[in-house]
Amino acid sequence: GFLFGGSVVSSFNHTNNIDYIARAHQLVMEGYKWMFDSQIVTVWSAPNYCYRCGNVASILELDENLNKEFRVFEAAQQDSRGPPAKKPAPDYFL
Repeated sequence: GFLFGGSVVSSFNHTNNIDYIARAHQLVMEGYKWMFDSQIVTVWSAPNYCYRCGNVASILELDENLNKEFRVFEAAQQDSRGPPAKKPAPDYFL
């Protein structure tokens, strides 16, 4: 994979006239994490990843004015989870 740093992120944001980058697919124990002077944020939405990491999760909500709000949540307790919903298989899997 590739590594990135503050100068590359700053240059990318400036070139593309954006305030920040929102990214995912990297575990963040706190659910989300700002880096490089709030120029990039990692959002992780799988609580207690693989049933063993003990992390919280978050979602990033943007309103019509692009105001940000993070909603942070924990995994549901094991005894409060129901069985997975049984849905018929779509035709394209048959």
